[in-house]
Amino acid sequence: MGLLNAKPFSGKPANILMLGLDSAGKSTLLYKLRYKDAFLTMPTIGFNVDMIDAGKDFTLTFWDVGGQKKMRELWSNFLEGADGLMYVVDSSDKRRLEEARRELELLLKNESMRNVPVVVLANKQDLPGALNAEEVTRRLRMKKHCSDRNWYVQPCCATTGEGLAEALQRVATFARQYKSKETFTTLK
Repeated sequence: MGLLNAKPFSGKPANILMLGLDSAGKSTLLYKLRYKDAFLTMPTIGFNVDMIDAGKDFTLTFWDVGGQKKMRELWSNFLEGADGLMYVVDSSDKRRLEEARRELELLLKNESMRNVPVVVLANKQDLPGALNAEEVTRRLRMKKHCSDRNWYVQPCCATTGEGLAEALQRVATFARQYKSKETFTTLK
């Protein structure tokens, strides 16, 4: 679908943070979700913002924030108002999975992220030696760190698009539930 015939977005947007270490594939995933194409991307200095219509008058605004060490220090500035976290890991880079776990742990401990649902994208499933969803779940200690929220680990491949429709569906469902709980609490 070209940009010329794209429909204007409607509905209440939900803010989805897209975080992960540098080179995990965040920007490639975002472009693939939005445009159905994989683009050659450069390391993100700063952030990319894009809106994706999730159907039924529900729009997701994705905040794809750079994952270099310097940028990670700024992640906390993006946390407030998040309705979902899409955390991307390179499931073929076993050496950096521990670093990815530590960063995720710090995010989840932040007060602004209390109860915010998490979808982990175990990206680069097409590469040899990539860890499956169960192994990524175990190594990131998801059951321990996400016991207070909805969470899911989705295996995917940004370049082929495999697993992305499921990930988008999951994050949209979680964000919709989270927003309705938030509204309910505010109305009490």
